[in-house]
Amino acid sequence: MTASPYGFLMLVGIGVSIAFWRRVAKRDDRLMLIYIAALTGAFLGAKLIYIAAEGWLHFGAPDMWLQLATGKSILGALMGGFAAVEIAKKYTGYRSVTGDWFATIVPVSVAIGRIGCLLHGCCLGEICEPAQWWTLRDATGVPRWPAVPIEIAFNLLAAATFLILRRKRLLTGQHFHLYMIAYGLFRFAHEFVRDTPRVVPGISGYQIAALVLALMGAVGFLIRQKRAIDEKAEGAVTVRDALAAKP
Repeated sequence: MTASPYGFLMLVGIGVSIAFWRRVAKRDDRLMLIYIAALTGAFLGAKLIYIAAEGWLHFGAPDMWLQLATGKSILGALMGGFAAVEIAKKYTGYRSVTGDWFATIVPVSVAIGRIGCLLHGCCLGEICEPAQWWTLRDATGVPRWPAVPIEIAFNLLAAATFLILRRKRLLTGQHFHLYMIAYGLFRFAHEFVRDTPRVVPGISGYQIAALVLALMGAVGFLIRQKRAIDEKAEGAVTVRDALAAKP
């Protein structure tokens, strides 16, 4: 099977995010700059984590440049995109929440990209013996754990969950932090049944990246929570002072 469906669906996923973000950016011109920063950071992070996790295995191989050019990691994309957004918001002075929007659209884009993985036959699960009804056969007919469908299901469920949270106004400002935590822990556990290189016995580079992603999300969650408490306390003081100043 050729790589064209994979590349096409990856572009579709990016296109969906662009279409969504164009609507959001009408509220403030700085939001488009923040989106561009997120996309740039995501591409850079995706490449760096791939190289660190398994790309280095292709150094010196006949297809080295092809592998390094096409290899990427969703974990790295999330880490790089998150860091780039925080830097862009600080640079532009934009202080409002953006993560809740990203938490709604990113899982959909990831799911679309994973459909490309399914069609291309990459990101395989471990070999399963004997074959069960839920296994997927690779290009050589070997039954494997359905790693890609499981990840598609996870991301669609995440998108639906954050859409509900947005509509009910629950955990406002924390949605992307929650996605980072949830996806990081999910990927750490799921890596045990994915066919990825192990950098140390039993542990892949992607599992290390997954834990870092979850930690970044947890730190972001705590910082945002503290900021919300401080802003609430500051608001209460302002109201109290205003009432005290009345004749």
